[in-house]
Amino acid sequence: METKESQDISDEEIVKLALHNTAFFAVLVRRYEDKLSRYIRRLGVSSKEDREDVLQNVFIKIYKNLNSFDKTLSFSSWAYRITHNEAVNFFRTKSRRPSTVDIEEMDDFLASLKSDDDITRDTNNSLNNDAILKILDSFDEKYRTVLVLRYLEDREYGEISDILKIPVSSVGVLLHRAKEKLRKEIEGITF
Repeated sequence: METKESQDISDEEIVKLALHNTAFFAVLVRRYEDKLSRYIRRLGVSSKEDREDVLQNVFIKIYKNLNSFDKTLSFSSWAYRITHNEAVNFFRTKSRRPSTVDIEEMDDFLASLKSDDDITRDTNNSLNNDAILKILDSFDEKYRTVLVLRYLEDREYGEISDILKIPVSSVGVLLHRAKEKLRKEIEGITF
């Protein structure tokens, strides 16, 4: 468990300390293991064992690359970028297609979507968990990922840009297209 003193230290400061004393790396692991595991699950790695393997690879890469940590990014964005890349690598090596948001989180996801006027305008249909899951499963990875980062991970455009290594304007375009595509698909649903 983190001590009161280590809770007050920024991630970036802990990275500096971890470069000289590896014991501080454990603080970063404790801070991020639940968040990153949840993100891996949200990206579609459904098996607990697979998530643990991906997460282990993430922390190995973070540890090995602490010296090259880009101080212009937040540590959080950097860690999420590594996590995203590891999840993509997992799907490539397993030749699997990711599944979307799991049913346990669907209510939170739907609440976020319903509050977005871009998605719900002109849509008189009520959003249904199974129908939305089916729609999201049909989306390209880039659209699913940007929706997950924005609506489930609650990341700002700048952070999404850092994580996906794309310009902020591209984040806006992808998110707009994903929401528009989702809105049109919802309009076409008959309940």
